[in-house]
Amino acid sequence: MVDVTAAARKKVKDIDLKHQPGFSQIAWFCIAVLYAPIAVLVLFSFNENRSVTIWTQFSLDWYVKAWNNEGIQHAALVSLEVALVAMLLSTIMATMAALVTTRTAPYRGMNVAVAVINQPLMVPEVVTAVATLIFFAIIKQLTGISGIGYLIAAHTAFCVPFAYMPIRARLEDMDLSLEQAAADLYAPPFKVFRRVTLPLLMPGILAGAMLAFIVSLDDVIITLFVAGPGETTLPLYILGQIRRGVTPEINAVSTVFVGISVVLVSFIFLSGKDKK
Repeated sequence: MVDVTAAARKKVKDIDLKHQPGFSQIAWFCIAVLYAPIAVLVLFSFNENRSVTIWTQFSLDWYVKAWNNEGIQHAALVSLEVALVAMLLSTIMATMAALVTTRTAPYRGMNVAVAVINQPLMVPEVVTAVATLIFFAIIKQLTGISGIGYLIAAHTAFCVPFAYMPIRARLEDMDLSLEQAAADLYAPPFKVFRRVTLPLLMPGILAGAMLAFIVSLDDVIITLFVAGPGETTLPLYILGQIRRGVTPEINAVSTVFVGISVVLVSFIFLSGKDKK
């Protein structure tokens, strides 16, 4: 039996991609291709020269100019407003959806419900953007109501599956014994949720919220189709400026975006490692 187990482990090791010839070199090449452009962008955001290809000396002038740029300020405020509200709403919806698909007895249509929740991840974003544009255009025509609420609704809808995944994963990994013990002690279902389930689920909720925030903050395609006058987000502002030519000011704004993403992704990773 020992020999059979050892042989099986050796066979698995033999077919493991990490042990195949050239795997490390290909992996490092892919990492370099992915992150070298970002490193160049960050480097030239500190370039005193207006050129994005010729380095002169270190300077923070472009960060100061970006900070004082009214267009960037307005776009950043719109982005934060939309992302924060969409994060809150999508996280609440995703939490309820995760509870319905994990903390209830299997019911007819559960797999369909999960597929519907995750469908935005499978549909090309441009298709979602066009469909959302048409749908909101019909609503505006019927009601005459316009405003930033449509953009927030669109962001909320496509952020739900991103928040749903880590929340559901956390629920599936949680031990039911504590919730069952609370129920055995005659705690009402809502009290069990508030005192037991929610605290244990909080790392997953925070991870889902941060992921939804990142997705909403840097979205371009859906925002480009849905956003109305005066609803220019920071990614749209950057896109418009790039058409006129890349400047170190845009590099500075993009570097700040990268920094925010790194912090939030690190938070998500640490939350995911949190012990139950």
